[in-house]
Amino acid sequence: MTRVRKAARCTAWCTAAMLLAAGCGSPQSAGSAGGDTFSFAVKGDPGLLDPAQVRNTTTYTALSLAYDTLVHVEPDGKVVSGIAQSWEVSPSSVTFALRPGVTCSDGSPVTPSTVAENVRHLTDPATKSPTLGVTVPEGLTAKADKTAGKVTLSTPKPFAFILESTRFMFLVCGKGLKDRSVLARTTSGSGPFKLTSAKPNQLYTYALRKDYTWGPGGADAKDPKMPSTFALKVVPSEQTAANMMISNQLNGAMLNGPDRARMQKIPGVRTTEQSIGPSEFFFHQGKGHPGQDPALRRALLQAVDLRQLGAIASSGTGRKATGLVQSPRPCTGDTVSGNLPAPDRAAAEKALDAAGWPRDASGTRTRNGKPLSIRMVYGASSGEAATAAAEYLAQAWQDVGVQVHLRGVVDAAYADVETVTQDWDVIWEPLGVTLPTQLFGMLSGPFTPDGGNFAHLTNTRYEQLTAEAGKRPGSAGCAQWRASEEALLRSGDIVPVVDRTATVAARNSTFRIMSGLFEPTSIRMTGDGQ
Repeated sequence: MTRVRKAARCTAWCTAAMLLAAGCGSPQSAGSAGGDTFSFAVKGDPGLLDPAQVRNTTTYTALSLAYDTLVHVEPDGKVVSGIAQSWEVSPSSVTFALRPGVTCSDGSPVTPSTVAENVRHLTDPATKSPTLGVTVPEGLTAKADKTAGKVTLSTPKPFAFILESTRFMFLVCGKGLKDRSVLARTTSGSGPFKLTSAKPNQLYTYALRKDYTWGPGGADAKDPKMPSTFALKVVPSEQTAANMMISNQLNGAMLNGPDRARMQKIPGVRTTEQSIGPSEFFFHQGKGHPGQDPALRRALLQAVDLRQLGAIASSGTGRKATGLVQSPRPCTGDTVSGNLPAPDRAAAEKALDAAGWPRDASGTRTRNGKPLSIRMVYGASSGEAATAAAEYLAQAWQDVGVQVHLRGVVDAAYADVETVTQDWDVIWEPLGVTLPTQLFGMLSGPFTPDGGNFAHLTNTRYEQLTAEAGKRPGSAGCAQWRASEEALLRSGDIVPVVDRTATVAARNSTFRIMSGLFEPTSIRMTGDGQ
């Protein structure tokens, strides 16, 4: 789903939760001890390596090795230091005190002015950064205080997660700050690894900076079990990645498809199952679309067993959806239970009658001689499970007299169908957001093509609650953020079906990755079965 006018949506995609894995194997190929190469598989080429132009999850993964952020987030949601050693937060600003001695990969210092220049570039309309308004708040400004070693980020009005949002702001420094063109195939950051070789669609090789001491919570690169080289291998096929794990050509891989079951049985490879966020569908509520009627939306949801749909969509590997934001969530709790209709076909039939769509002689729901027809779009590139789920949903609605026309769309064309042609009534669209604030521009405000509100939603209660929550920094507004999600669900504005999971496999290593971002200083070459 990486159609990033919404960078954080990457994340069917943006790998969401903390992924921790370990494994063992023979010492050849993939490495087994400190100083060796750590090899990790990604499904696609990272493309342009400019942090201001992130287009997909793979790009985030590649950048996280070479670039730093002001802060990091732990698996439990706790914010810890990055190049900023401390911070002071208000509803519309955050002031960071930077660590002394942080340097770019070319040896130049990283200063408050470095941070301010990154913010100016990201928010410049000429940059056309897809991160603006998603991971970078609209109207963000930066003021550097070189003498105090501090930089203040501010927004025109209160922004609830102004601190947490900076975990996705990769900071360019050195030569790349002066000439962004060099970032096409090189890196210019202060991260623990530096890109040394790039072979598009094949291999990206990074070298460790052993003088690095400003990682998450002050982590450094001095442990002798850290790899001296990181090899990011482009392996589009999960089957191939699994085979490479078996033959010890990889230290790590992430799988979403059927090969994950095979991976779990390989001797010497340890696997963990982790959440990668909810999978959702939407009704188009624009004029002339059936989903404009809330009574009809509720009736259609009553006709579906969402639990069974989730099992199909995830091939039985998913979990019950409990919210709209990926883990680790800044606001915990279950906002889904009790806020979507229970499956009840008889009740759905009566509700459709009451909504003015009785069956005709052929059994089709009609109004004034016009059939109740739904055009449903789903991701054709998402595999057999996505197709099976779409077919199951279509059959459930056909069983109550609705005509359903399925259309599978490949990733490259998905954004055009979703936001430009608007040729759909129901669309399967995992958003993959990491903060509640990232939902607002997609679920409220101006409709496409004038804004990001692709399903043409108008939920006054949601808008009121998010406006109130937005005035409170961090977790202080969680009660309102939870209530805002519930308002969307009760109206049928968004339907979370299942919380997807992925299998993370490792051999001869341990590592962490969260929301698609590697924690490079966590990588250890074990070689001992641990």
